[in-house]
Amino acid sequence: MPHHHGKIIAVCVSVKKGEKKVPVPFVTLVQEHGVDRDAHAGPWHRQVSLLAVESIAKMKEKGLSVGPGDFAENITVEGIDLVSLRPGEHLRSGETLLEITQIGKECHNRCAIYHQAGDCVMPKEGVFARVLHGGTLRAGDPVERVEG
Repeated sequence: MPHHHGKIIAVCVSVKKGEKKVPVPFVTLVQEHGVDRDAHAGPWHRQVSLLAVESIAKMKEKGLSVGPGDFAENITVEGIDLVSLRPGEHLRSGETLLEITQIGKECHNRCAIYHQAGDCVMPKEGVFARVLHGGTLRAGDPVERVEG
């Protein structure tokens, strides 16, 4: 049975696309836009990106020194099986509500991590969402899967 409850390990932003994101104390999610002041925000279906800390651990096992934000994800979560989510399902944390829009992505340009390890978790295990209800997210906040 997939876990329905987890917590946020880190929240990260980047000014430019294609860069690693940097963990910050909190992020503000803006409805139908994404993370305030983040390069990937906008009125499209990949407003917010999420990655499980369990996925990052897999890359650490390959000998990489990586952590939250290194895969350009906005929100690093623990305890929720992100890849078992389906588009249309929801994640809630506090007042914020996300709708899952896409599981995985095609990486047209191989990132630095891929070149170092010959593999990357984001194309298969990264999850994308749009913001249905905005709010503030911080590391340590609970996050739960809500039946869509």
